[in-house]
Amino acid sequence: MMDMADWTDETAWAGTRAPLRESTGLNPSAYVDERFFALEQELVFERAWVIVGTAPEVAEPGRMLVRSVGTKSILITRDTDGELRGFLNTCRHRGTELADSDCDIAGTIRCPYHRWGYGIDGTLVATPFFDEVPRQNFDKADYSLHSVRVDTWGPLLFACLDAETPSLTEWLGDLPERMSGYGFDDWRIQEEATLEIGANWKLISENFQEYYHLTWVHPELAKVSRVNDHYRYQGSGMYCGQTTTPVSGDDRDDWLVLPAADGLNASDAESGRHIAIYPNVIFSVLPNHVFVMRLDPIAPGVTRETCTFLLPPSTTSVSHEEMTPTRDFWFDINNEDIDICERGQRGLTRGRIAAGPLAPRFEEPLHRFHNMLADCMTAESLATGLTIPPGDDGSEESRLGTGLNPAPPTIEISS
Repeated sequence: MMDMADWTDETAWAGTRAPLRESTGLNPSAYVDERFFALEQELVFERAWVIVGTAPEVAEPGRMLVRSVGTKSILITRDTDGELRGFLNTCRHRGTELADSDCDIAGTIRCPYHRWGYGIDGTLVATPFFDEVPRQNFDKADYSLHSVRVDTWGPLLFACLDAETPSLTEWLGDLPERMSGYGFDDWRIQEEATLEIGANWKLISENFQEYYHLTWVHPELAKVSRVNDHYRYQGSGMYCGQTTTPVSGDDRDDWLVLPAADGLNASDAESGRHIAIYPNVIFSVLPNHVFVMRLDPIAPGVTRETCTFLLPPSTTSVSHEEMTPTRDFWFDINNEDIDICERGQRGLTRGRIAAGPLAPRFEEPLHRFHNMLADCMTAESLATGLTIPPGDDGSEESRLGTGLNPAPPTIEISS
């Protein structure tokens, strides 16, 4: 086993830093070691832009979300002007947890211990009985809740604990422009479910990012998401992506039964976009719905997965029964993925063999993903130590995912 401190040294990442056609997967300790997990929580989840939910969950003032980011707990609200706000979930008096679950508030965040109260902009507004024996130089303005950066892109809600990390705009790179045709701001939550999976969060994300396993693990999915129809779909940003162009129903059209969103261009109207935003959200965008999976690491071998279905504003009303074909299709696929990821976790835990080579055609997104992880684990600051990968060229074919699928990618051939 590697000593925990070694993971902050570049020498620990030699296989990851090698060019794609010479690279290897991660050391098994990255998936099973408690010490690695603790360091990853600090250096990745407490510094990156982490997905913490969906924007519709906190669309109006009065709703407050409670979320875990690394080892920290945060609160997310909207103030009366509609501005999104984030705070550490701890009272400025003696550090008591302010809330333990999502809730509605009537304009004031109250500490359950001594009833100190905070406005939804985080300012301290009430200190019951505190002034009966006055303190010198006490000013409520000095004791606002500690702020946390929060932001949204379309339906996704993000938080970042580290003030030095580049903005969410820089983090996402060209992804918002690349997917601008969907009009994500107005999509709404249709259904949500939470699962607990016996696998490391990285295994789940990696499995989503590559289609090497598609034919054998997902024989039904392979009918509508054929290997030969997959293309890279990633530009400059902290994300990995692929697209299926076109998405075909063939004899299994369960995910195509809902009406498509209005106003899609020709490419978006016939494609499935499959995106992993580093570190912890994976989602598939179809012409008629979005399936989001938020990955919350609980332990080295345990991940909580929150699955959310989003529908476009042009689809005004869909019943639970009408969602059944789409829901069942995704959950059938997800169950197959869960089984293989849990098997992978058991193999890594019980085997601990050295990582093997990555397949250049199918696993280039993993190489990209692993290098993002290596950056976070070795950088003193994400303001200077993060290399946002360039991805594909700037052509329209690359942006829409309709060009050739090179093997190996042209960005590696030129290096």
